Amino acid sequence: MLKIGIGLPSAIPWAEAQDLLEWARDAEAAGFSSLATIDRVVYGNYETIPTLAAAAAVTHRIGLTTAILLGPFRGNGALLAKQLATIDVLSGGRLTVGMAVGGREDDYTATDVDFHARGRLQDKQLAEMQAVWAGTPRGVAGAIGPRPVCHGGPPLLMGGTSDAAIRRAVDYGVGWMSGLGTPAQFSGIAQKVLAAWHDAGRDGEPRLVHLAYFSLGAQAHEDALRYLTDYYAFLGDFAKPIAAGALTQRDQVRKAIDDFADAGYDELLLFPCSPALKQVALLADAALTP
Repeated sequence: MLKIGIGLPSAIPWAEAQDLLEWARDAEAAGFSSLATIDRVVYGNYETIPTLAAAAAVTHRIGLTTAILLGPFRGNGALLAKQLATIDVLSGGRLTVGMAVGGREDDYTATDVDFHARGRLQDKQLAEMQAVWAGTPRGVAGAIGPRPVCHGGPPLLMGGTSDAAIRRAVDYGVGWMSGLGTPAQFSGIAQKVLAAWHDAGRDGEPRLVHLAYFSLGAQAHEDALRYLTDYYAFLGDFAKPIAAGALTQRDQVRKAIDDFADAGYDELLLFPCSPALKQVALLADAALTP
């Protein structure tokens, strides 16, 4: 059965700190599977790792997902592994880490990291994170802690459509994450992920997760246009089609759920275009009620 998660409004610049905490509590009460975050540096968003730590502190059951954490500009994998393990432990093992290299060069310029080396950097980072979570000693005090709740660390989902991204999903992850499109648009890549998974001798099937945007209520179209054309302004004219693709009607939400369930996805993460708390209830009515 397809799980339905909801994004925190942490990437919306006009969201207040209290909005995030109340949103997290209401999302858990409504029965969503996960709370998710979007990652970026050069924008007015809240930073992913402390935001999820705050969400962990005010919830008890709901999953916490980075969708997606941009790893390479965060430095060596040792510190990142420690930060993520801390959230994992504080939340009682509720963290899932979605990671990718990202495509905005300004984030790398701002953090003084080579944008063109981001793939190589992520490979090194993932290997180091895996070693840290496995308890490999790093000094006289032994391993870098805290020890994650699950052996081997929080589950990893890799994003991206390149062959390298698919390889990372198979080598390090429990599955693959896509975004901004329909199942049909990603069917070819999803099949590549499945084929690579089986060719590598991995057990079972990879988890497939997709992220999309929603905006419901009287101001649905205006909220989607305001936020998404701003967030995706770096894409120029392509920002408006992204805004137009937001799910703004109950029947659109239901159709997306049916389509991704039929395509074999495990979870659909729906991100808001407004921090208004009523959006949680509106989405719960559209997505979680029969």
